[in-house]
Amino acid sequence: MLSKRIIPCLDVRDGRTTKGVRFKDNVDIGDPVAMARYYYEAGADEIVFYDITASHERRGILIDVVRRVAETIFIPFSVGGGIRTLEDMREVLLAGAEKVSVNSAAVRNPDIIARGAEAFGSQCIVLGMDVKQAGRSAEIPSGYEVVINGGRTCTGIDAVAWAQRAEKLGAGEICLNSIDADGTQEGYELNLTSLISTQAGIPVIASGGAGQPEHLRDVLTAGHADAALIASMVHYGSYTIAEIKSYLKRCGIAVRPCS
Repeated sequence: MLSKRIIPCLDVRDGRTTKGVRFKDNVDIGDPVAMARYYYEAGADEIVFYDITASHERRGILIDVVRRVAETIFIPFSVGGGIRTLEDMREVLLAGAEKVSVNSAAVRNPDIIARGAEAFGSQCIVLGMDVKQAGRSAEIPSGYEVVINGGRTCTGIDAVAWAQRAEKLGAGEICLNSIDADGTQEGYELNLTSLISTQAGIPVIASGGAGQPEHLRDVLTAGHADAALIASMVHYGSYTIAEIKSYLKRCGIAVRPCS
């Protein structure tokens, strides 16, 4: 049985880790480099870093922060936000990341997924998806719509169809974030996660809504996710990664030890 991964997420704005609810009312959490080191030492399986305003501001990613994080941790490190070209991908990977996450740019230019997979391998290419409930329609049969530009722009693209297309283009993994659940600490969007996990043939990281260990249990079992992204529940000190993993292990879920 493959171990499920527990992945702290660092949303970064202006060089600082920040956290909001449904992409709004963000507050300062701390220094991303120090936080990445802390979570690495605490037993995280991976770290995800998002420069959350890079796409909206149409600028490059904070590459210096990426480099400093990569220098201080020794676990897989995924970076997203503002990655629009093959050169952007190369720069992030050379700065020390193992994976690059493309979201808004991939919707605008899906070929970036194929070109990235060809140049660096599918294992390096993560499709970031920000999704919200939209109601079923002929255009959006799943009832879930892809949203870009940090939750600001609706696309009219069905989430399941986009996940399947990205897989065919060469994405090696999907990081699926529910805007409706983001930051609420009320639980992951299980229906959405299960839908994408069962309809796509690549690993899915569930994101948005984790508030207690039971939420991770549910999304890793009923949601069929391969990994769970966490933020608020560890950023605010409600739980440690060791406590979360211990609970999941008691539930019969395979997780990697913290040390």
